[in-house]
Amino acid sequence: MVKKKTNRNKKKVYVAFAADILHEGHINILKVASQYGEVTVGLLTDSAIATYKKFPILDYKQRVIVLKNIKYVKKVIKQDSLDYRKNLLFLKPDYVVHGNDWKYGIQKKTRQQVINTLKKWSGKLIEVPYSKNISPSQIKDKILEVANSPESRLSRLRRLIEAKKIVKIIESHNALTGLIIENLKIFKNKKPLEFDGMWSSSLTDSAIRGKPDNQAVDYSTRISGLGEILDVTTKPIIFDADNGGRIEHIPYLIKSLERAGVSAIVIEDKIGLKKNSLFKNQKGVKQDSIKNFCKKLKKAKQSKISDDFFIVARIESFILGKGVADAMKRAIAYSKAGADAILIHSKEKKPNEIFAFSKKFQKSKYSKLLIAVPSTYSKTYERDLIKNGFKIVIYANHFLRAIHPAIKKVAKSILTNQRSFETEKYIGSIQEILTLIK
Repeated sequence: MVKKKTNRNKKKVYVAFAADILHEGHINILKVASQYGEVTVGLLTDSAIATYKKFPILDYKQRVIVLKNIKYVKKVIKQDSLDYRKNLLFLKPDYVVHGNDWKYGIQKKTRQQVINTLKKWSGKLIEVPYSKNISPSQIKDKILEVANSPESRLSRLRRLIEAKKIVKIIESHNALTGLIIENLKIFKNKKPLEFDGMWSSSLTDSAIRGKPDNQAVDYSTRISGLGEILDVTTKPIIFDADNGGRIEHIPYLIKSLERAGVSAIVIEDKIGLKKNSLFKNQKGVKQDSIKNFCKKLKKAKQSKISDDFFIVARIESFILGKGVADAMKRAIAYSKAGADAILIHSKEKKPNEIFAFSKKFQKSKYSKLLIAVPSTYSKTYERDLIKNGFKIVIYANHFLRAIHPAIKKVAKSILTNQRSFETEKYIGSIQEILTLIK
């Protein structure tokens, strides 16, 4: 009796991918992997990808569909971290296949973990030479082209909320600040840190035009200015709409923002004389009635087309000294009226009142996503906001405040020294800026 040959296709092969933008290098790895057996792809989740590189353009479900339709792939499973070990111990594959580009850099440690784990059952690591004919710049351009489309950008805020413990938003007022937010990444304890999106602030948009923060700059002008940021970035934008204007105008504002690719609108419940909430003197400023503001929220909810667009109700009860009970009453009513999130504002130096509010609100059956703007209680760490139920933090005017003293310092130096040499210790190089824009 002739012994049957071992069916090679029954061997188990594991490949881990982000698979956001697939190119010929990925296909080549899958092709090679399929020659060793049946290929299971461990697809990194959105949150796993976000721990080491830019948030993916395609969400997890979309990437699953793409991979399942590649002929070399037998099965797709979830990999919820860069660490392979959980899936490897479950599958016990005969082979793991990866490009040889992970011998260095952030994945070097992961590679060694894979090798050590495979040894437990005599599994092998197969490394495929990196595809050198792939242009990183072309891939980057293609990513930007897809990611800054209105549809893609609009949905990113919701996906970030689902993937991250807290979403970090910072003010952007022109294309250059947008590019800084888009590209800045630092490493702390070997973990990457970056901002997740941008805040379009009415205060900043007024200040950079030399106008007071009293809605002197109309919405059309502000949205038009956003276009320059939208052209060169991919991260989501939250729009500060003050009180939203007249209720009849709400539908036009919402539709303009959605068409542009903005992810959320924040509408505050103040009426009357417009004053920045951080002014000590709020004389002449009144809070809208709950009934009237709910009408505005309902109109906003009815006006939006995409389920991914957030209507955020900003509560000014603490700004006007009305306390937790009033804030709670309004938050519940606003949630019932259709608000997707609540921004609770405070001008206190400590977060006590917003934490007291969040504790009560989270117990309510009408609890919604919570947003904090810690401009005054700036000593509060993000971990404390997370602990107290906040899902988004907005650093609302820090770029504006950084620019003002920096420009004054440089200007004074040139006037004092009658040359620019002394300013060089304060300013960045032209090359750095040109590299950012390139």
